[in-house]
Amino acid sequence: MSTQILNHWQRPVSWMQRLLVKSKPVPENPVEELDLDPTRPMVYVLPRDSFSDRLALHQCCLSLGLPSPFEPLIIKGESFNRLVALESATPLFGASDETDFRGRFERLLALHNDHSDLDVQIVPVSLLWGRNPGKEEESVSATLLNSSNPTWLRKTAIISVLGRDNFIRFSRAVSLRYMADKHGTDGTIANKLARVARVHFGRQRTVATGPRLPDRQALFHSLLASPTIKQAIADEAKSKKISEQKARQRAREYMDEIAADYSDSLMRIGDRVLTWLWNKLYKGINVRGAEQIRQLSQDGHGIVFVPCHRSHMDYLLLSYVIYRQGMVPPHIAAGVNLNFWPAGPVFRRGGGFFIRRSFKGNKLYSTVFREYLDQLFKRGYSVEYFTEGGRSRTGRLLPAKTGMLAMTVNSVLRGVERPITLVPVYLGYDHVMEVASYHKELAGKKKEKESAWQVFSAIRKLRNYGQGYVNFGESITIHQFLNEAKPDWRQEIGDGETKQPWLTPTVNQLANRLMCNINDAAAASAMTLTASILLATEQHAMERSALEKQLDLYLDLLRSVPYTARTTVPEGDGQAVLQQVLDLNKFQLTSDGMGEIVSILDGSAVTMTYYRNNSLHLLILPALIAALLLRRGCQTQEQLIAQVKALYPLLQAELFMGLDEQELENQLQGLINELVRHELLESCEQGLVPRQSRRAELCNLGDLFQETAQRYAIVLSRLQREPEIERGALERDSQALAERMSRLHGISAPEFFDKKLFTTLTTRLKEQGLLGEQADQAQVAELYNIVMPLLTATVQNTLVQSN
Repeated sequence: MSTQILNHWQRPVSWMQRLLVKSKPVPENPVEELDLDPTRPMVYVLPRDSFSDRLALHQCCLSLGLPSPFEPLIIKGESFNRLVALESATPLFGASDETDFRGRFERLLALHNDHSDLDVQIVPVSLLWGRNPGKEEESVSATLLNSSNPTWLRKTAIISVLGRDNFIRFSRAVSLRYMADKHGTDGTIANKLARVARVHFGRQRTVATGPRLPDRQALFHSLLASPTIKQAIADEAKSKKISEQKARQRAREYMDEIAADYSDSLMRIGDRVLTWLWNKLYKGINVRGAEQIRQLSQDGHGIVFVPCHRSHMDYLLLSYVIYRQGMVPPHIAAGVNLNFWPAGPVFRRGGGFFIRRSFKGNKLYSTVFREYLDQLFKRGYSVEYFTEGGRSRTGRLLPAKTGMLAMTVNSVLRGVERPITLVPVYLGYDHVMEVASYHKELAGKKKEKESAWQVFSAIRKLRNYGQGYVNFGESITIHQFLNEAKPDWRQEIGDGETKQPWLTPTVNQLANRLMCNINDAAAASAMTLTASILLATEQHAMERSALEKQLDLYLDLLRSVPYTARTTVPEGDGQAVLQQVLDLNKFQLTSDGMGEIVSILDGSAVTMTYYRNNSLHLLILPALIAALLLRRGCQTQEQLIAQVKALYPLLQAELFMGLDEQELENQLQGLINELVRHELLESCEQGLVPRQSRRAELCNLGDLFQETAQRYAIVLSRLQREPEIERGALERDSQALAERMSRLHGISAPEFFDKKLFTTLTTRLKEQGLLGEQADQAQVAELYNIVMPLLTATVQNTLVQSN
């Protein structure tokens, strides 16, 4: 097909270019992601005319099932060129000719005026040969490769160097029918389209490459000239009794320790290396929600990516995905512990900037870091940091550490002009490389210091680890958040240097919302669902057909009553999903005369809790509903919902669940209806009761809540017995009892007696007025009476005897 469209002299040029050029479409599937319709008339708009660009677009369109730009467009018997450029090609000598952009669109608009059934799709397409943003002081070679409209000779040089780094960015189609109906069909509309297109293409280039990079030493010089840093240097000299020259040198050393040294060349090499790495490690990287981020960047927002932190792979994976999605990778705040050879220099060239664990007592360092962060925002760089502070050892989200977030908000208060938008990112893996070391650390082993040996050791063990997941959550624009949380914040910020009393609680509120938005975008994977089911069985094993049936139930619940619109669920039925994890050799498959049994490998139960915890919040509500019905008998829908609502604030704090009151109500009603539809529940005189023939499936679901119920019962029973107990004592005693119960009842989850979980629980109880001298004992008793019946008889006996 491709050779039929090209004429006799274009074909050999196409074959030659195909050897040099490898194009990457952005997004990867524009037909689906941008709702393009190949069956409707389509015209491509390029920023400039270039035969090499047409050839690259031609090959890309054929692979995507889109019409070729060389293929004529026939509309109402009239033939049109399918590609229109805003600027004509630059000749080797002389000036460029004007394009016929206006004339072509005037004719297309006229046809829309004559034919009401006509609707041509105008698809803007930009091609980037390489992603070099350029430097503020450009070299001759860089200027040669960065020319915005090169001659054919210069373009040949560009293709020879950057042909394997060609990005073709498709944008959403503009409907000419809409334009004609909304704005008319006269000649001014064609001019307006051209103006809008030029702005659009300019912004797209900035999104892909980022702003021009400053010389690193010139950046340090401008930072040292900042009045704020000058004052900090003077204060350092005075407080430490050293000369200002020595204090200034110390500030410069801090800058050198902190600052990134971004290199586009390294990113091009990294793209190839990481493509090989992900193909070696994973069967696929699933990305969801990237288009909204591209749009925010194109609209001029400063982007701050805030991912959860599962693994050291997070740094590489997120930067790689962002780069492949046609955006410039962010500058990444990394712990200074990662600044070791050879990783440190590579991270720095990849956009990493290093941050110490604590700024306490070092005003000069904190000032330098804050000013550097301000510079990143002001110059238009995107930024990435992990608010959890470190990698999660349990698979759950950790409470946010708000230092970087507070500095970001302070940058807004100090007058960063562009809107700064936080983008939560859920990262998930079917296999986390460090999970074995996490469990050793939770068992008391000292954390190993990062080193080059760890890097080489990880590379040596490379094998297929299933799927990876990158889901972009609902973004939060800080200006808008402040307007909602503190409407008069602009009047109260003063000089932007004095800390306002409302700032800390506002940042805490923002941090909690961010963590909830991360979990809102969670990926329920084959691994997390299978681990959840098998861990809820007594022997961590299940007959294969029963496991497939249970997976079908979980998949139907998550699809029919999605936790949020951003949550993702694996495709296929229970049989296909189970086969995915069996292919990973994570579970044992044995067979006897009665059938196949799937079980967790010996010694791997603790590891499986990590993966279960990744998406526990997605199933905790149906699990609680099942547990209430199984343990408390026949109840009305209203009674069920009331009991879940009573416990929800505790779940909300522990699992970062962001459902508001109405969303929770809708979720619970939908889940109950779905359980009825699946015939797991049936009617009784007073409401609903488990169907006996399906009790096993409901028990497995309900047992997901068992460990959570036990932790709540430990704390609430102690509060019942000693209402005036101090919070610290309550946490210590509860943790000790939880550790004892884990040994007595074989609870494999290491977080069951994690101090942080008990701190989170007591904090929420105190916020609700259930802990302290003025505690509402009646409400404590109500929660206790809901939770205690959910425990098994043996666990209840242990709890009663221990108290």
